[in-house]
Amino acid sequence: MTKPTEEILLNDNKELDARRIAFHIREIIKIIGEDPNREGLRKTPERFEKALKYLTSGYHLNLDHVLNGATFSVAYDEMVIVKDIEFFSLCEHHLLPFFGKAHVAYLPDKRVLGLSKIARVVNMFARRLQIQERLTSQIAKSIEEKIAPQGVGVIIEARHLCMQMRGVEKQHGQAVTSAMLGAFRHNKQTRDEFLALVRRKNS
Repeated sequence: MTKPTEEILLNDNKELDARRIAFHIREIIKIIGEDPNREGLRKTPERFEKALKYLTSGYHLNLDHVLNGATFSVAYDEMVIVKDIEFFSLCEHHLLPFFGKAHVAYLPDKRVLGLSKIARVVNMFARRLQIQERLTSQIAKSIEEKIAPQGVGVIIEARHLCMQMRGVEKQHGQAVTSAMLGAFRHNKQTRDEFLALVRRKNS
């Protein structure tokens, strides 16, 4: 079966983009004083291109695609929390990784999300060039947008290699950010319950 012209053009563009990235990485390897043709580096540009494509795959996803209709009407109005969601991302300032755990909670108002979809939302926004503050806010606002809950709370704890490997070189430093919307911002009892659940150790 012959592929549609648009699909052929799209594949051609992707292949061209991949070659361009690999070409520029090869040039960078030369500039820093290495030989891109030695055995260990010969295929590094292509490997880097594939890794970068994976690490930034969130740009090619949207919320509707990720949720895939997994929002449900339910008579439940107590807190839902998914904690210790492991993630990795790339700092947009240095293109170095930061990684850690996200804790996401919401107070439903007639609708809930499939639990696995919360982790997928975290991954979608994490697999982009990011700063931790924006990542935290995007996760919270996307859940608020899709199911209009009474409130959303997100806490992210992360280690940044741009702080551990360079600059101040503090290997044990950890950044913590939060986004509190609706009841989580305005109701201290709701916020305190969320914080207590995050702190509680898994049995």
